[in-house]
Amino acid sequence: MDTPHRDDRSKHKMFISIAMCTCNGEMYLADQLESIADQTRRPDELVVCDDESTDGTVEILRSFAEKASFPVRIEFNANRLGTTKNFERVIKLCVGDAIALSDQDDVWHALKLSRIEQVFSTAPSVGLVFSDAEVVGEHLNPLGYRLWQSERFGVREQRLFHRGRAAEVLVKRNVVTGATMAFRGVFRDAILPIPDNWIHDAWIALIVSALADIAHIPDCLITYRQHPGSQIGSRIKGFSDRVAGAQRKSPEVYLVNADQGATAVERISSLEDTPRVRNVARMLEEKIAHVRTRGSLPGVRTKRLPIIIRELFARRYHRYSNGMNSFWKDLFFSFPFV
Repeated sequence: MDTPHRDDRSKHKMFISIAMCTCNGEMYLADQLESIADQTRRPDELVVCDDESTDGTVEILRSFAEKASFPVRIEFNANRLGTTKNFERVIKLCVGDAIALSDQDDVWHALKLSRIEQVFSTAPSVGLVFSDAEVVGEHLNPLGYRLWQSERFGVREQRLFHRGRAAEVLVKRNVVTGATMAFRGVFRDAILPIPDNWIHDAWIALIVSALADIAHIPDCLITYRQHPGSQIGSRIKGFSDRVAGAQRKSPEVYLVNADQGATAVERISSLEDTPRVRNVARMLEEKIAHVRTRGSLPGVRTKRLPIIIRELFARRYHRYSNGMNSFWKDLFFSFPFV
């Protein structure tokens, strides 16, 4: 179908684009496309970037585009980009006032776009909205937990989001899953390009949090499918995971985290000069210093004790790490300290 223009708004005040990435998704793609077609509030465009699929994905997309009641645009990457860069490309091609991200293997609930539009229409300060999701197996069998449970997006974190302090959570760790996310198109230029050392959803959420409020919908608006081919999964951690997590990370991991923070500071500092932007940049700089400190602790416990005590009393363990759990790790585990 033809590429829509922003003036082609039909009866809706807001033009909503869906940005979908595909790559060898024939097993589950039809379910996702059907759920998009069944939205009570139809999208104004679906833009798909296919990342060199070698199965039947392209045929499924073309067949869907022929019968869809809304414009569908399919683009083919000349070279495989990978998930993050593929999302970067498809976001750039979208023209919507709001852009909703879509994976190829989930199932959307019929009210998803309607609920998203309602939030954006009633809350001008909100730049991004995301929802909870029901986590299911390969054959859509419920796994007994929700996405926010696995992401540890609890009452405390939700209160901070309610108070317009989402960045305090997102600087520490990402809790926004791209498959549940939609953001205002006005922030596209601030988001793009997405750095190579970031995952697309974490980057988008953090950048938007420096510019606007982020709203969360506690209802499950998608069925989030977990299967053997899932690139980024979601699960509740068991005992073996907790035991493994009790060990210290390697110094290289801390270096990577610091580099990610530095990349974010550079981008955020280039945005508009507002108290919110400056505050997010400041928090990121504090986290970078904290992460670098943890990654370079001396191996002798008596030498590292004053350092970690200082980080504890400055509350940086609680703001930027996993609180007392991280403190005890740094205190008792010597390997692989430098």
